[in-house]
Amino acid sequence: MTYRLAVTPGEPSGVGPELMYHLSKLDLKDTQLVIIASKELIAQRIALFNSNHTESVKITDYSKDNFVPQTKGTLCVLDVPLAVPSVPGKLDKRNAKYVLDCLDIASDKSVSGEFSGIVTGPISKAVIADTGLNFTGHTEYFQERTHTKKVVMMLGCKKFNVALATTHLPLKDVSDAITKELLVEIVTILNHDLKTKFGIDKPCIISAGLNPHAGEDGHLGMEEIDTIIPTFEELKAHGINIIGPLPADTMFQQKYIEKADAFLTMYHDQGLPVLKYAGFDCGYNTTLGLPYIRTSVDHGTALDLAGTTKADPGSLFAAVELAHTMALRSRR
Repeated sequence: MTYRLAVTPGEPSGVGPELMYHLSKLDLKDTQLVIIASKELIAQRIALFNSNHTESVKITDYSKDNFVPQTKGTLCVLDVPLAVPSVPGKLDKRNAKYVLDCLDIASDKSVSGEFSGIVTGPISKAVIADTGLNFTGHTEYFQERTHTKKVVMMLGCKKFNVALATTHLPLKDVSDAITKELLVEIVTILNHDLKTKFGIDKPCIISAGLNPHAGEDGHLGMEEIDTIIPTFEELKAHGINIIGPLPADTMFQQKYIEKADAFLTMYHDQGLPVLKYAGFDCGYNTTLGLPYIRTSVDHGTALDLAGTTKADPGSLFAAVELAHTMALRSRR
């Protein structure tokens, strides 16, 4: 089989466009990478590398009817014009719609089956919000675009994966958000996609509690006793292999890392500091529950590095490798 993956570089003034240069180093015999971006912008940023006497890159135009696998020294681009020229390191909200247009094209073509999935580069949420749009991130945007009821954010590195029960939520609101209904949705999606997109027959999910020491038998909070434990018991009865809740401060031990296909944490900063310490330069982000594969780099726009050609492509390579692997293993 052959696969097509869309790649959206993200914020045009950030490091995303120049990171596309590194994709020209890849040979993927069964997969075509299609960069959805301004062809002129990509050519300009690649020229920065050419000035350093690196190997030249041939940019070709995307055609739906012509499958061309990713080969070394080439990049395929589906051209989307910028609103105004982009300067490295200088945000311009006039290009905010361009960023969203690229995401819309990638999403719609993935829903239709033209692409197997999407690899996203870093965006500036603030510059999009400055245009008056209610934009909180890729995850929520694709969820709304595809009319998906619920999605799960999972980040990972070569050592382990961490899924989140809640995402961009103030800490004071997390306890009220941890309901039976939420946990059933999150764990069900996580279990389903580990099977269908990662090819794992019987996934093992290990979960943290919400409170210190997972509540210490109710002495440090009742959420585990009242909600988390009963919900997990019900999920186990339906055949889902979930362990926990465990104390978050001792959950990321080697014995659990070797066992878990994914860890589940109750809130954003409970699991992600550990993950990013373990694999910041090779981390990835994936959205589970969507009707297509979506992976992402695990870093921001890095405006201070834009235009310098010094941005590390490790996370981009990890995101592409994950999307490629998921496409190969997908049972949709």
